[in-house]
Amino acid sequence: MTKGIYEEIKQQIREFPEGTIFFTSDFKEIATLATIRKCLGRQVDKKVIRRIFDGIYEKPKYSKILNGFIPVDPEKVAYAIASKYHWTIAPCDDVALNKLGLSTQVPAVWCYISDGPYRVFRWNKIIIKFKHKTNREISRMSVISIMIVEALKTLGKENVNEKIISLLRYRLTQQEKDLIIRETTEVTSWVYDIIREVCK
Repeated sequence: MTKGIYEEIKQQIREFPEGTIFFTSDFKEIATLATIRKCLGRQVDKKVIRRIFDGIYEKPKYSKILNGFIPVDPEKVAYAIASKYHWTIAPCDDVALNKLGLSTQVPAVWCYISDGPYRVFRWNKIIIKFKHKTNREISRMSVISIMIVEALKTLGKENVNEKIISLLRYRLTQQEKDLIIRETTEVTSWVYDIIREVCK
């Protein structure tokens, strides 16, 4: 490994904003994969960057309040992976419930539906899961519509009460309600009935 290659990779990393998620392949025009891994490994050892998953890294952001680096944001990592592989994704399961304010519990598994393959990424206690759905199912709906549908499915028909409906009705803007009611006409009938109650 030449010093010039190592310095070039270091310089690129210096120019990344703090909190940037990046990949081994981002440096493929500079050197071979083996050389890149060695260079990034050195930077990990020096705590300049941190390895999240195999081939996926972050330039961590320092917090004066915490007096240390801010923990990895699983959602940011999920969207970085999706962008890298050109997948369309949207939150589902407990992530959808959390983002819609229907649960205050931090998800144990950060789950997203995706038009890419089924994949699971693990790092320390973080698990990111991509559940495959066809592009036709995902591309015809906006993220907010998908989240509503997935949240209701996660809760189950018997667990959706007036409190849940009121919470969703309050959180959604009229513009979002108009969009959701238009986009979800082909979903399961009980889900659409609840959506109509939320959006009326």
